[in-house]
Amino acid sequence: MSGLMILDTPSLYYRAFYGVPESVTAPDGMPVNAVRGLVDMIATLVREHSPDRLAACMDADWRPAFRVEAIPSYKAHRVAAGGGEETPDTLAPQVPVIEQVLDAAGIVRVEAAGYEADDVIGTLTAGSPGRVDIVTGDRDLFQLVDDARPVRVLYTVRGIKNIQPVDEAAIAEKYGIPGRSYADFAVLRGDPSDGLPGVPGVGEKTAATLISRFGSLEALLEAAETGGGLTAGQRSKITAAADYLAVAPAVVRVVCDVPLPRIDLTLPAEPRDPLTLRALGKQYGLDGPLKRLAQALSWKD
Repeated sequence: MSGLMILDTPSLYYRAFYGVPESVTAPDGMPVNAVRGLVDMIATLVREHSPDRLAACMDADWRPAFRVEAIPSYKAHRVAAGGGEETPDTLAPQVPVIEQVLDAAGIVRVEAAGYEADDVIGTLTAGSPGRVDIVTGDRDLFQLVDDARPVRVLYTVRGIKNIQPVDEAAIAEKYGIPGRSYADFAVLRGDPSDGLPGVPGVGEKTAATLISRFGSLEALLEAAETGGGLTAGQRSKITAAADYLAVAPAVVRVVCDVPLPRIDLTLPAEPRDPLTLRALGKQYGLDGPLKRLAQALSWKD
């Protein structure tokens, strides 16, 4: 089915890196498991879902200042000694190769200074008039799922082969919350992988119960002020976390109005730079994956 497919590229190349053995190398011995895995994933996604537009979103800023100012612990455990993001030694050299391959192929990379890939994804999703498929291994993007539009997540559960479509019903079934309430649920529960503490004493089940009962974080906070519908213990926990709850929504919620230029995301009918793409294929041993990508995109020889 045609529509816009949005790739959470950092999430996907991490999945590829851990899903494809490091023994997959270029002729010079450099590991290219993330590169090969990502290219093959894109080829499979295009072949199986037939989008007519495709965007590869990137992190211009993996730890934006506005989120760190609100919650200093945000992704703090991932900061490397030099101040950047901690990245496996054998993955870091592959990221520029991924960018070169995408550029030469004509798959549009989209990023925005001061924002994460998630925010670019949210903005492209909000601005797209038709069906949107978001491909990611990051549950944070479940908050964008919307059956009415429709917007769904193609979730990479394990590695790069097992992809699970996630719609509102899937979110409700897994978490016991209304399908569009994932962001409010995540604020309450927190997320240690992102350094978000959540409300102390409120775990996943309690967070789901509270969001289901009140419908939104805003309604829950109003109830905490009046005491209506909450036990004394629940009210105490919510009230004690008032400072956190005042800032956490702006950290958890994806920005959907990032200033982006007008971009043509139409699938490339031919490589943007075929000579460079061919050279990259030879240098990094990517002839097979690039051939499969060409077939998926219906490029002529």
